[in-house]
Amino acid sequence: MEMSHLISLLILLSFETFGDSLRFPKNFKFGVATASYQIEGGWNASGKGENIWDRLTHEHPDWVKDHQNGDVACDSYHLWKQDVEMLKYLNVTFYRFSLSWSRILPSGFSNYINPDGVRYYNDLINELLKNGIEPMVTLYHWDLPQPLQEVGGWPNPLLAKYFEDYAKIAFELFGDRVKTWITFNEPPEVCESGYAEGANAPCYKSSGIGDYMCGKTLLLAHARAYHIYDKLYRPKQKGKVGITIDAIWAEPKTNRIKDIKAAERQMQMDLGWWAHPIFSKSGDYPEIMKNRIGNLSKAENFSSSRLPQFTENEIRFIQGSFDFFGLNHYSSWLVSDLKIPVNAPVSHWKDVSVLMQQDPKWKPSAATWLKVVPWGLRKLLNWIKKEYNNPPVYITENGFADFGELNDFGRLDYLKGYLNALLKAILLDGCNVKAYTCWSLMDNMEWRDGYTLKFGLYYVNFTNPKRTRTEKASAEFYKTIIETRTILEDLEQVIVL
Repeated sequence: MEMSHLISLLILLSFETFGDSLRFPKNFKFGVATASYQIEGGWNASGKGENIWDRLTHEHPDWVKDHQNGDVACDSYHLWKQDVEMLKYLNVTFYRFSLSWSRILPSGFSNYINPDGVRYYNDLINELLKNGIEPMVTLYHWDLPQPLQEVGGWPNPLLAKYFEDYAKIAFELFGDRVKTWITFNEPPEVCESGYAEGANAPCYKSSGIGDYMCGKTLLLAHARAYHIYDKLYRPKQKGKVGITIDAIWAEPKTNRIKDIKAAERQMQMDLGWWAHPIFSKSGDYPEIMKNRIGNLSKAENFSSSRLPQFTENEIRFIQGSFDFFGLNHYSSWLVSDLKIPVNAPVSHWKDVSVLMQQDPKWKPSAATWLKVVPWGLRKLLNWIKKEYNNPPVYITENGFADFGELNDFGRLDYLKGYLNALLKAILLDGCNVKAYTCWSLMDNMEWRDGYTLKFGLYYVNFTNPKRTRTEKASAEFYKTIIETRTILEDLEQVIVL
């Protein structure tokens, strides 16, 4: 018997032995996720245009940890049928993947649609449906067409209209079969990492100014896409549109009032920055965010707030532009109050003024920022429930980083802990969570970490031209959870290799 099948059998036997005191609801959906730049390859194949990650990794390979790029990656542009076979084996309900804007619209603009790019996504979507797998499609997962960056990128307010044009084309091309759409993946990473910290493409450093300009454009772009779908496509296509926001859980480091307030400030000014305009009853940015940035801007001698304001019409336009709340969550942080001098350089970090640390007792992963803190997910879901009137939540990413072990018991332990926390949030706390997505289907190009970190349920041999995929222990574990809708508490006592 193959080792992977032995693992699967042992897991099934363990469920029979230990029972199922907590079970996922019958209509709860399980999936896995990927992103176009991270897996597709074919970076200039069949008419695809250049995007900002193509440009960054080609011009500055030394900015990536292993000096690699996504030119080939997992080669899913050619091996998409293998991807679907893996999905079928896992028995997932849905597959979350992103469209490459540059593969469909090579210049970023809507004047020319690339037929080969359209064919690729049509083939993938049709194969998924043929195998009983729902496509969940992200319109934007960080890979802006380079020509749009040349005109300023997301800080340019015209990008909201260009994104609407792109979304409209995607709805027209694929909306007859795609019923779940995500406009943006992780706005904080787009704007903070891309235009403030210089951490991700296009690697600009304009914290406290460029990131806020980017944020306003992005929120308006999301609302434009939502409303154009609602008006023109929803009546026939009957789909749903949401946005995916990434969030940590900010736990007060101490029980001192100032640290409790600092943790709440962190939640409001990072998660709330994006969620409050869309999901809150009042709309607009959180009051604490507007007040702090406005007051600091005045003290810094700016003529107006560095946070671009919305008009009343824009507030109403963005408010309520959702059918679900997409949530990416990986880890938690301890937060304490931090006093930063008024004459310090302007930055979002200065505006929030908190110190973030992680408890050395928390279990580590291969990523320095990712510690195993399952209870943080439960607290985060309850915060969203209270703050935004318990919207339907789709967890669109959650996963663990290691170095590619096939017997990836760190990932099993992570999934077990976080899915248990999720179950408790649903069944005991009444959090309205409808779906869970494991990141990722397979090891891939992890942005500026290159191929040094692995998040996949499947191992990919990146030195083999065929990019062979091999299932890990976590693939069997996740498959069993999907089939039994139950999590075993004492799994590590049962499986010994």
